[in-house]
Amino acid sequence: MTVSTDGSALGNPNGPMGWGWVDHYGSGCDAGGASNGTNQIGELCAVLQALRAHPSDVSLVIESDSKYAIQCSTVWLKGWKRNGWKNSKKQPVKNVEIIKAIDREIASREAPVKFVWVKGHAGNEFNEKVDILAHGYATAVGNGRKSGYLPIEGWQSLLASPYAAGVSVPADVRAQLSASSHARNETSFLSDRSSAARPQSLVHTHEKPKEPAQDVLDFALPEEQTSRSQLAVSGAIRITPPPSSSSTHPDHVMHVTGTVSIDVAVDSEGNAILRNAPLQIDRVERLSNNN
Repeated sequence: MTVSTDGSALGNPNGPMGWGWVDHYGSGCDAGGASNGTNQIGELCAVLQALRAHPSDVSLVIESDSKYAIQCSTVWLKGWKRNGWKNSKKQPVKNVEIIKAIDREIASREAPVKFVWVKGHAGNEFNEKVDILAHGYATAVGNGRKSGYLPIEGWQSLLASPYAAGVSVPADVRAQLSASSHARNETSFLSDRSSAARPQSLVHTHEKPKEPAQDVLDFALPEEQTSRSQLAVSGAIRITPPPSSSSTHPDHVMHVTGTVSIDVAVDSEGNAILRNAPLQIDRVERLSNNN
């Protein structure tokens, strides 16, 4: 499978930003962006989303006119990892959250990923198509016709950049970012279990769980699908480890507030099987057994 990716920031840096990917078979594409950003953030988001959108057992060729995105994804990250994600000047790597996510996605794939540089604006059919997607979304989000749509790592990198002032962040994204921040400090019944001892459903990892959950969730799709945040999830799920496994709260019912991150295939009826989805905990409250 060959996929073209691109990023675009109007008035770069710090103009309305877009990203996009399009495959070479006419069966798939996606685009997003934010009210503020840079070409580089857009280019990296495009690579990350292209990786996530394609099955891990399919060999993937990613074509990009961004040498920066290619080098970040293949060469530079190796040295950055060795140096604790510091660059040659001993400074923190820019856009590190997206780059780390790209690294995880590539490492978790069963089939190889190859990057190919192509010259931009030189008549390459798919490079031109994806440029239109990225530029078009940047224009639309800039004039308010579309809301921001980035992977969560894209928001994290953007908000940590010098261009965060005035950026418009959707409410659901703010909630997810807040949950991620609070989860690091949670002192609930999960705090007495080290991450090494936790079942993989609570650890952000791409390894397959030994006993994956088989709960089928029912996704309710609204009639108006103008925003991806309008998706809703319903159905029974199982959270592990259960309170009964905790030495602190073995006999109590718990009320958990947080965010579940999902990356699943959804069939035409809206059904999906959730396996090993990371749970980002905001708060845990102990309830009485009567509740």
